[in-house]
Amino acid sequence: MKKMLVTGASGFIGSFYVDEALKRGWDVWAGIRRHSNRAFLTDPSIHLIDLNYGNGLQQQIEQHVAQYGKWECVIHCAGITKSPDEADFYNINYEYTKQLIDALRNSGNTPSIFIFMSSMAAYGPGDEKHYTPLRSDSTPQPNTAYGKSKLIAEQYLQSLPDFPYIILRPTGVYGPRERDYYVMAKMVQRGVDVALGFKPQLLNFIYIKDLVNVCFSAIESPLHNKDWFVADGDIYTSKAYTDIVKNVLHKKHVFRITFPLFVVHLISVFGALFCKVTGKPSLISPDKIRIMKQRNWTCDITPLERDLGFKASYNLQQGMEETIVWYKENGWL
Repeated sequence: MKKMLVTGASGFIGSFYVDEALKRGWDVWAGIRRHSNRAFLTDPSIHLIDLNYGNGLQQQIEQHVAQYGKWECVIHCAGITKSPDEADFYNINYEYTKQLIDALRNSGNTPSIFIFMSSMAAYGPGDEKHYTPLRSDSTPQPNTAYGKSKLIAEQYLQSLPDFPYIILRPTGVYGPRERDYYVMAKMVQRGVDVALGFKPQLLNFIYIKDLVNVCFSAIESPLHNKDWFVADGDIYTSKAYTDIVKNVLHKKHVFRITFPLFVVHLISVFGALFCKVTGKPSLISPDKIRIMKQRNWTCDITPLERDLGFKASYNLQQGMEETIVWYKENGWL
């Protein structure tokens, strides 16, 4: 049986990768931390492993391979999207990624394919004048600590021509188990829609099941050393997104509040102070605001369609219907 390692396996995206790998007959090792929530990792066939980032990772991998054999595939989802300390983004999203790659290479256990979960944030703000989509040949200009950390991790991978990698840069990923869009859905259910800024905002989305299909299509293809933006191919305004959520929730009346960006910036400053005092990440931090105020979150998926024959199975309406049903069945809404 082929062996796979999924890091960040307890998270939203990672847990779906684990589920799909099991369905496809992989022997799955779920990389988690000791304190990780294991609510979505209940299958008894899953092997759990806490990787020793920063302390003996290569030795740990060598010992693991001696006992169980090497991983033919590694999906690297582990990382952070928010932190009270911006240095954490560099340490976890870049340094830990580099440590894992180096440990695999230096121990002679390079997998057949290494999938790196990056983000559109690695390329920074899109064109906000003509609203042209981001492309792989666009010049990356990340303006957040999160985006910068993802970009340098990408660049390290791309500096290793002998290491078989695929880089996926999804746009907004939504679906069951996801919490950020859940917060927005909960607000709409309560009759409130909060918008940021008065200038139009264009968005792409990708449903988690479509992202999973992209990942496993890449794994099963002969391609490597490629990078793709991932989205369902449709473009929405922020209001159109809210209208879809409202319709799925059967909410007739939702009060829309639009905050000027300078007001949101002031709120983010207080959020940063809260982080420093409490040591906990704030939902609204300066880094998060830079992402939320971006007006153009669209990307070109033509290379993905060409290379993998990708076509999304879900549009936003269909994906949100499944997502809201899951939220309700699991007591989130």
